[in-house]
Amino acid sequence: QVQLSESGGGLVQAGGSLRLSCAASIRIFSQRAMAWFRQAPGKEREFAAAISSDGSTQYAESVKGRFTISRDNAKNMFYLQMSSLKPEDTAVYYCAARFAPNIVTTESLFGAWGQGTQVTVSS
Repeated sequence: QVQLSESGGGLVQAGGSLRLSCAASIRIFSQRAMAWFRQAPGKEREFAAAISSDGSTQYAESVKGRFTISRDNAKNMFYLQMSSLKPEDTAVYYCAARFAPNIVTTESLFGAWGQGTQVTVSS
């Protein structure tokens, strides 16, 4: 059974930083691509960042240069370091696992999801 669990969300002032973590109970974690999506109030869920099995990364334009995705295969964990946060980054952040090694940004291609963690950025 695949389980993903996010942690690290919270309230932060604009310009601040947060680090989200995702613990993955998943077979052959090192061979899976992982990603972070987010859903702001009243909006559809959108892609934020992804990392392939070999460590390649891809970011949405809105977070490029401010967010960093990383993974620790030894711990079955991956992370989203968020810096220079803006009020428009306020959203529920979801971690997702793909049962393939390469990066995609399409939500439907990810087979496992966490429950989400709230990030609120105050102005």
